[in-house]
Amino acid sequence: MKEIVSADFEKEVLQADKVVLDFYSSECPPCEALAPKFESLAAIYGDDVKFLKVFRQQNRDLAERLGVHGSPTLVFFEKGREVGIRLTGGIKRSEIMHNLNSMISPDKVNSIKSSLKPFTSHYDVAIIGSGPGGLTAGLYLCQARVNTVLIDTGLPGGHVSLTHQVSNYPGFIDPQPGYMLSHNMSEQTKKCGSVFKVAVDVTKVDLEQKEIVIDEYETIRAKKLIIATGTSPNYLNVTGEKEFKGKGISYCATCDAKYYVDKEVIVIGGGNSAVEEAEFITKFASKVTMIHQFDKFQANKQAQEKLLANPRVQVLYRHEPRSFSRMGDKMAVVVEDLATKQTRELLTDGIFIFVGLKPNIDLFGGNLELDNWGYLKTDEDMRTNLKDVYAVGDVRSKKYRQITTAIADGTIAAINITRELDS
Repeated sequence: MKEIVSADFEKEVLQADKVVLDFYSSECPPCEALAPKFESLAAIYGDDVKFLKVFRQQNRDLAERLGVHGSPTLVFFEKGREVGIRLTGGIKRSEIMHNLNSMISPDKVNSIKSSLKPFTSHYDVAIIGSGPGGLTAGLYLCQARVNTVLIDTGLPGGHVSLTHQVSNYPGFIDPQPGYMLSHNMSEQTKKCGSVFKVAVDVTKVDLEQKEIVIDEYETIRAKKLIIATGTSPNYLNVTGEKEFKGKGISYCATCDAKYYVDKEVIVIGGGNSAVEEAEFITKFASKVTMIHQFDKFQANKQAQEKLLANPRVQVLYRHEPRSFSRMGDKMAVVVEDLATKQTRELLTDGIFIFVGLKPNIDLFGGNLELDNWGYLKTDEDMRTNLKDVYAVGDVRSKKYRQITTAIADGTIAAINITRELDS
């Protein structure tokens, strides 16, 4: 695979037939996750499409000219013209193949598909999910010389990687940026020797056979499984929410607050996430209006006091949204006063929703024992009701869901698994 610089772009890309160009950076976990996929696909498609790399940090002029603002970014060209869908961040193998297949003939696509031979990888332990619980389990297992793989449909870190600051993690006097805390956790586990397969498509999980199929061609078999899939944001299921998701409605302040400099936003919710993320949004927005269904917040007192002391914040207690729509370049929210039952329309530049989380268990079928809220039941050693299947972190039924409790779960599961494998 060839690496180019800005001066090569005209000849190597614009004057070539079919090209995929990878803009990568150093110290970039998503770039590291992409590299083996990019290289393996170059071996498969390389006769028809030229695979090139460019170091974005040393070729900023080219990146800026093409509007590339993040790493990694894959840009596809055909006869000097950009084609397909530009890919960035946690890029999946299937997404790259979709673009590549659109650039070659159907006969060639069929030939490549028929040449792909499924294979099986064997491990002692497979961890599904790479948030703090999964990463900790992976760290303890690899230090115990247990052959371990971590599998994730996204990138390592879980919700922590999208959290602005973490102020209650032991060992740090000052608040830590969430992305750095999760990065350090994943790098520690990776350096120890655990195998990472991230930003993959998990196409099948068989908990009885301890098999996981990723990207439709690799089957991972393990003696024991750890489920560490965490949670996802709840939706309000209000008219307009799905239509405007990512188009005025966001569920991630760290991702999107920067787009609302000197603008007005609405934050819906009143728990820890809503209050802490709203405070972060005030660093950008000129005004933040909180909408909460109860007469007081449920967040911790310190976070509440800090938010309510902020002059940029106002709160509508005992209100709920009833619909979302767009009016020109503004978003419109119809809210109901739960006391008077009257409704009114609020205009804003953007909307952030933080109304709780749900466990990510759709991959696993119906044989796992759940609590009344859909979380996985375990014993004190993190065992589920299925033999050799454990659960750790936020996906597990428990009273408190914090980084520290997820880490404790991962520690307990790993130590028990190590002892069982050694016995």
